[in-house]
Amino acid sequence: MATFHFHNTLLVFLGLALFGFNIDTVSSEFPIREATVRDIQIAFHQNKLTSKKLVQFYIREIERLNPVLRAVIEVNPDAVKLARKADLEREANATVSRSLLHGIPILVKDNIATKDKMNTTAGSYALLGSVVPRDAGVVVRLRKAGAIILGKASLSEWAHGRSPKAPSGWCARTGQAVNPYVESQDPCGSSTGSAISVAANLAAISLGTETDGSILCPSSFNSVVGIKPTVGLTSRGGVIPLTPRQDTVGPICRTVSDAAYVLDVIVGYDRHDAVATREASKYIPNGGYVQFLKPDGLRGKRLGISNYLYFGFPKNSGISQLFKQPLQTLRQGGAILVDHIKIPNYETIKDSMFIGEQIAMTAELKLSLNAYLKGLITSPVRSLADIIAFNNKFSDLEKIGEYGQDDFLESEKTNGIGELEKKALLNLTRASKYGFERLMRKYKLDALVTPFAQGSPVLAIGGYPGIIVPAGYDEGGTPYGICFGGLRGSEPKLIEIAYGFEQASKVRKPPSFKP
Repeated sequence: MATFHFHNTLLVFLGLALFGFNIDTVSSEFPIREATVRDIQIAFHQNKLTSKKLVQFYIREIERLNPVLRAVIEVNPDAVKLARKADLEREANATVSRSLLHGIPILVKDNIATKDKMNTTAGSYALLGSVVPRDAGVVVRLRKAGAIILGKASLSEWAHGRSPKAPSGWCARTGQAVNPYVESQDPCGSSTGSAISVAANLAAISLGTETDGSILCPSSFNSVVGIKPTVGLTSRGGVIPLTPRQDTVGPICRTVSDAAYVLDVIVGYDRHDAVATREASKYIPNGGYVQFLKPDGLRGKRLGISNYLYFGFPKNSGISQLFKQPLQTLRQGGAILVDHIKIPNYETIKDSMFIGEQIAMTAELKLSLNAYLKGLITSPVRSLADIIAFNNKFSDLEKIGEYGQDDFLESEKTNGIGELEKKALLNLTRASKYGFERLMRKYKLDALVTPFAQGSPVLAIGGYPGIIVPAGYDEGGTPYGICFGGLRGSEPKLIEIAYGFEQASKVRKPPSFKP
């Protein structure tokens, strides 16, 4: 038995080495805080850590910090039991234990369904007690890989689809989520809890969702890495929708490598999101995404830099000064910065994009949300009209009455996809084709570089991918990220660029937040 165990341990170590893991990096006093997936897996196989201890550590951190951060809505009551199961599988060298995510705790945004003892509510009391028919497609893949669903991360209620008056990070079930770096700073987007949690070490990794900016923006403001995948690359089956045309699920982690490990697990076909996942599956590279974690990933990459307001680095602006060093890092890493790119008919494209997106989404929200609600096994609400009625009846819950539900009310007035919506959708298609796609091909770009998450509308309307990486901190200590966006299916290039930048800059630091 001892010999058998030795040979299997050796095989595990060789497998880790194939991924470039340094098996001597973990000390005997293993520091869980800031540990990467790589660090944790090595610690598991050196018997310096167990999944049970890891889960218990994160639960204690949630109990300690979450009363102020409000980043987690629920902790999975079975998390410790699942961790013990993972430990036994590892001891038995079960096939599943060879996955890089095996035994790793992950928080998922509360609009991603889990068929367990936890709720899936999008942060709203209206769905409390509802029963989902099955795990979301991405959760099925996580469980199959041996990941432990630690709990549900908070979010801007209904993924910020209810009212523009509600601040980012607010939902009825938890109240206002708090940026762990600067308490007064907007945590941004709707995947706020997912970003705050990994930044503040309440979990190893997390999942967020994006319709327009909801992975990229909270990642930027909370000094973490976020990948917004090509729409359809990851399944939206079992995810509370805003619009299937733009919704996507992606990882939020502390490092590009961790995000790539998660992406490898969650991509692929799902019959509950068949059309989109079948079409996007052609983009999944043989051998997965981990192979693109190249330290020299910047070398030779053509990166577009614009001076357009809202999408770039305007000359002589505070933004240009803030990103002077990150842009220099790109150059020093061997990237070719294509400056001063011109977008023909920019104003027309910009107007079509912003106005068209709002018109289309207003109608699509009602259609997609009604379909999701009707598919629940049990639910207090079965339609958008029911949600509006619930919010009116219980407007005293937290700040529901104060923030209103303007977007819901506008959506409820719509009646499917009419002539107005068809025109808006056509304008969005044209804006993508004659704006972003033409720009990328004209200048032969590998990626468009934007500050913060400013490029998110461009990526959102065309279903394009984006990766954001910590780039620095302003004078007040607020983090900011740099975003790389590309054409559909360009995740391999984007991972190379993001990893190359991350390894060259290494600016991320944990928050000094104290409760």
